[in-house]
Amino acid sequence: MNTEQAFEILKDAGVTEDVSIDTVRRWHRERKITYEGTGHRSTGYILEDTDQAINMLKDAGVTESTGIQIVQRWVREGKIQNIGTRKPKTESLSNDTNPKWFLNNPGVQDKVIRQLQVRIKAQDEHIRGIEKLHQDSINALIQQRNKLKKEIINQEHEYSELQRETKKLLKENINLHNELLKLKEELSRGDKSDSDKTEIAPPPSKPNDYRYKLGLSKTASQKEVLSGFKKLLILTHPDHGGNAAAFHYIKKDYDNFRKS
Repeated sequence: MNTEQAFEILKDAGVTEDVSIDTVRRWHRERKITYEGTGHRSTGYILEDTDQAINMLKDAGVTESTGIQIVQRWVREGKIQNIGTRKPKTESLSNDTNPKWFLNNPGVQDKVIRQLQVRIKAQDEHIRGIEKLHQDSINALIQQRNKLKKEIINQEHEYSELQRETKKLLKENINLHNELLKLKEELSRGDKSDSDKTEIAPPPSKPNDYRYKLGLSKTASQKEVLSGFKKLLILTHPDHGGNAAAFHYIKKDYDNFRKS
């Protein structure tokens, strides 16, 4: 068998052109075939026997079951001269009990082809479904990534806002603390000034006339005087925001009134 014949049978067996060319070149290097120019064959036979045909198809990457079917066709077409002694596991070429009716029955072949087409279509749909699921998963992951990026940006913005608010509150707290210290100092100086003025102030013209001091009438009873002192003591008490010097001054008159 020459290179042209080898390429012809491989193409007829359904082997792709690229694989057929590489296989023919390899067979020629291995001296399984000879190189001859184009021309007419002396006989219609291309292969010596079925064993040679099956082995060459198998070496070209064709499965055994497919190779047997192709070899059976070549036998009917007169491309193989002899039936070999090889007995495949699935079926025998030399056995008369082979279901040759299957190869010669176009209706059965069409049915098998339709079944195979249905299976191929189902597998294609399954592949498309897997591809769609894969793409949906990628899109979902992209959406989650973008969402996380937005959340990170929002968190960073909120953190910056909190830092600014914290600095602002700290500054206000320092200012309030300074103002409080300032007020305390002013109040302390005011208390000393009031105390000095109270001590320096001359006594009333009638030091023993408690009714006059309290703004009561001369006929006011002792009970009314006590009540007036208590009201003044409450108003001037430091716990109620009063002046300590004034409180002690009134308290002194109150105690003297009770003793007398």
